[in-house]
Amino acid sequence: MFRFIFDKDTWQEIWGSISKNKIRTVITVIGVLWGIFVYIALSGAAKGLDNGFEKEFQDIASNSMFIWAQSTSIPHKGFKTGRRFNLKVSDVETLKNKHPEIQFIAPRNVQGVFGGEPPQVVRGFKTGTYQVFGDYPVVDKVNKKKIFDGGRFLNDDDIKYDRKVVVIGEKVRDELFDKDEDPVGGYIKIGSIYFQVIGVYKLNNFGFEGDDSIFMPFTTYRKVYNSGDLVGWMVVAAYDNADIVALEDKVKSTIKKLHDIHPDDERAVGGFNLGEEFGRIKGFAKGMNLLSLVVGLATIIAGVIAIGNILLISVKERTRELGVRRALGATPREVKAQILLESVFLTVVAGIIGIILGAGVLALIQATLPEDGDFPYTNPTVPIPFVLGALVIMVVLGTLIGLIPAQRAVSIKPIDALREE
Repeated sequence: MFRFIFDKDTWQEIWGSISKNKIRTVITVIGVLWGIFVYIALSGAAKGLDNGFEKEFQDIASNSMFIWAQSTSIPHKGFKTGRRFNLKVSDVETLKNKHPEIQFIAPRNVQGVFGGEPPQVVRGFKTGTYQVFGDYPVVDKVNKKKIFDGGRFLNDDDIKYDRKVVVIGEKVRDELFDKDEDPVGGYIKIGSIYFQVIGVYKLNNFGFEGDDSIFMPFTTYRKVYNSGDLVGWMVVAAYDNADIVALEDKVKSTIKKLHDIHPDDERAVGGFNLGEEFGRIKGFAKGMNLLSLVVGLATIIAGVIAIGNILLISVKERTRELGVRRALGATPREVKAQILLESVFLTVVAGIIGIILGAGVLALIQATLPEDGDFPYTNPTVPIPFVLGALVIMVVLGTLIGLIPAQRAVSIKPIDALREE
């Protein structure tokens, strides 16, 4: 069999067969290569979107959520509707102990958004108004800050000793410090209090704050703004294997119990589930991959069926030739092998061309993408095992579909073939 496959005469006969009707052969090959081309193009596009979102949110704990206090909508335990309440620092420890799914929890406060007027910040003769956040170091694990060389983010000692230190954004640095001046180690005045700058952070592609914000230790913020144990909102990050949607319900339920809120009050505790949104994005990417697989496979099958049809026509046209070969001693196995080889050859050629064209389109898309574009899209590729798997499927289908014309060829009796006009 191997000698037959690598025999020069075999391939000359195959080439002669497919070159008799070049237009029909080309159209058939296009039908097959279009299938794998569509699969690679769609899969690569979906992967590019998936990669874009991963890059966009690489510094964010994807399985996370925000929780804040609102006003009640149901009277409970003597309290009237519309009662406003506040989250407290003590709630953090209670939630952490009660819900082991929580990996990180960060209480946060802010001046300048919903926390009042943004404070005035002064350095020398330069002034500006910026959002000032009171935070614990753990917030950096939920939303990683990219700190410029030479600086750092808040640490536990800053919290323990109520240090008057701050981390500022790029915009704050550019507006308050000279162009060639290193802000780390310098001082700025917030209100009437001086703070030392310990770091400058870069603007993330996606973050909870812009680059016009200032971070100070939560304990320092509490003293400066006399916020006591009050918490503006909480950031909760769960372990990767935790159900963030179910955890949100549990956390809200616990908060309601802590603050004497009716269990059915849906308005009292507000929240935004970032993990749920990430799940939708990932679901969309998976849907795109599934769509590309279904569309590509259907197109491949249609193309392979076309190869089977063209080979059936070819067998019919070559009835006399096949009869002569059988009369001269060609075995049914050799006749069948030639037809199968022809089918596999056309399938492989079409598959390789389709792969090259698909890879070319993806490379073109990548080359035209802006380096710092706002749209979350990058590196549209298809894993090599997936490409090889698609090619193997094509070869298998090409072999199976080739059995039909091959069987038709060996079923022709030599005497009947020789009588064929």
